[in-house]
Amino acid sequence: MAIDFAALHEPLVEWVHDQTAADASEYVTITPFGELHGLNEEQSHRLLLTCKAWGLLSDRFAGMGDPAANLTPRGLQWMQERLRRRADPRARSAAARSGLLAWLWEQENDGVGSPLVEGVLQSPHSLFEGERLTPDEIDRAGAYLLSKGLITGTKAWQTEGPVRAEITAEGQDCVEHYDSDVSAYDRRNTSGGTTFNIGENTGNIAANSRDFTMNATTNKDGTDPAAIVMFARALRQAAPVLELPEDDTFELTELATRLENEATSESPDPGRFRRWGSQVVGLLESAVVSGALGSILAAYAAVVLPGLASA
Repeated sequence: MAIDFAALHEPLVEWVHDQTAADASEYVTITPFGELHGLNEEQSHRLLLTCKAWGLLSDRFAGMGDPAANLTPRGLQWMQERLRRRADPRARSAAARSGLLAWLWEQENDGVGSPLVEGVLQSPHSLFEGERLTPDEIDRAGAYLLSKGLITGTKAWQTEGPVRAEITAEGQDCVEHYDSDVSAYDRRNTSGGTTFNIGENTGNIAANSRDFTMNATTNKDGTDPAAIVMFARALRQAAPVLELPEDDTFELTELATRLENEATSESPDPGRFRRWGSQVVGLLESAVVSGALGSILAAYAAVVLPGLASA
């Protein structure tokens, strides 16, 4: 059986993180992880080398070639970001809605009529940042999708959402044309395309498209920590769909984290905003970036990051 090393690298990094929670500098043998996933010693070694190549784990081989690993600083930061996203109730809610809708679309296409909603908990669509969403989160997602007319179904007295459900034509449009992004589908009539409204004195900018919506107001000196935080979080959300190389995607996410941390510090440094903002724009303007989203984010960066244009 072929081993999907790409699918196992995130679970391995998290497993090493859990095993070395007391001291991230310690090495731990990954043989138990390999055995858990049906890997032999050579395959465990190859998986470790994959994670090492991505800069998330460091390796050494002790005692009969037993593969051992620990987290690199980059791997530790990746895990911290993952845990932060995993604990974000808004992100979990959005993931539950899009996951349930995508799963019901698949059920419809497989000819399954009115499946039990709880069935999604057995599919990858109920995973968020490597963790299974809860039945209550899926139930609330079903109630929301029902209220939006994206699914139909019958509720029971003890549930908020339907026990059994089917996707509607509107729900199919959301999956097929908006990648199951319910918020983007809900915004589809807000604007006919992508529009920019930049106020002469306040620097207002609104960007509306099927992929992205943001509004911000900057102060006269060009700084607005709240807007920068919103921008940083939008960057992290957009990073996976920009089709950047993996290293660039990680760098973009890392820069977003730096921007947010600086914006929420007691004395934000405009120089750091300029430096990191310039790096962000460089990545967003890469020729490989998919669609208009990169240009929208780059234009937004020029408004909310002070002095970026002259950096």
